[in-house]
Amino acid sequence: MTFDASETTFQNSDTDPHANDAAPYGGGDPYADYREAGDLPFTELVDLADRRLGAGVIAANDEFFAERENLLIRERAVFDPEHFGHKGKIMDGWETRRRRGADAGHPFPAPEDHDWAIVRLGAPGIIRGLVVDTAHFRGNYPQAVSVEAVALPGSPSPEDLLAPDVKWTTLVPRTAVGGHAANGFAVDAEQRFTHLRVNQHPDGGIARLRVYGEVAPDPDWLAALGTFDLAALENGGQVEDASDRFYSPATNTIQPGRSRKMDDGWETRRRRDKGNDWISYRLAAQSGIRAVEIDTAYLKGNSAGWASLSVRDGEDGDWTEALPRTRLQPDTNHRFVLDGTVRATHVRIDIFPDGGISRLRLYGSLTDEGAAALAARHRELGG
Repeated sequence: MTFDASETTFQNSDTDPHANDAAPYGGGDPYADYREAGDLPFTELVDLADRRLGAGVIAANDEFFAERENLLIRERAVFDPEHFGHKGKIMDGWETRRRRGADAGHPFPAPEDHDWAIVRLGAPGIIRGLVVDTAHFRGNYPQAVSVEAVALPGSPSPEDLLAPDVKWTTLVPRTAVGGHAANGFAVDAEQRFTHLRVNQHPDGGIARLRVYGEVAPDPDWLAALGTFDLAALENGGQVEDASDRFYSPATNTIQPGRSRKMDDGWETRRRRDKGNDWISYRLAAQSGIRAVEIDTAYLKGNSAGWASLSVRDGEDGDWTEALPRTRLQPDTNHRFVLDGTVRATHVRIDIFPDGGISRLRLYGSLTDEGAAALAARHRELGG
């Protein structure tokens, strides 16, 4: 079994248990010899394990050297070669102790021995790909990993999830991984999941976990809300495309809450032509939009000058203007009540000429047709 990351091939560690090690840290930039994952198309999707959506690592069988919560930190892992504590080297990731066998006559871990952590997704969804990042774990990463998933209603406890009658679906079978590397895995499982179980065989450390996919909201919850933000990630909105992602991802514009700093929004490079920048969104289902917020929080000398909003109902057809080109102010939340309810499945915001916005909110409700389609999709995904 092999896994290709960029130009590096990670081999089955049964043939050479150290084949996938990185060289010991020799000083300088610790990322200089980091092995990137190459082109992974699913990384343009939302990270369902983003703590901003409510994700958390709710249990682990062992976290002796480094805490499980580090797995979901947004920023990339950092490495301090002088950072030691009473238990040893302190790593920016989840690291377990070295496993041992049953007795002196059997000192090695059994083939089935492994460590695990349970991750609650921030939003239930369909998983299209994962990245298991072992940054800075050079000789202490797991020999292999596997990932399982399950969908349970409500807010199950670790005990509920570990109950013997819970049926987990394998997303990534036991697979050799590389040390100090981004290990990417495409997933083909057209199901809605709420939790993951990440296993490392037999022990070791993982720096970060990213879980890319599409939010699959609960139609009963949205029906109970009535009016809600139709573009929000947690409600099933998603970015389909954007003209520019130079400084920050377009998906930031539909994250929960207000932006807290400049790079928490969407900012484009400076244009040197007569065009303009834009983002197109897909709503969870056909909806009726009644009000719009365009926020430029923390974008002060680089906010968009003007913005307009267009809609489309269905996969094809022309865009129809819902909000004409309107002047925007820096570091300001702009609110607009539309002239009547605007029906749409897709929305596009155009900014002129460039710059950025931090958030886009579209308030309204699902149409009867949209609610029925969302409920049918929910059933197809096992909800």
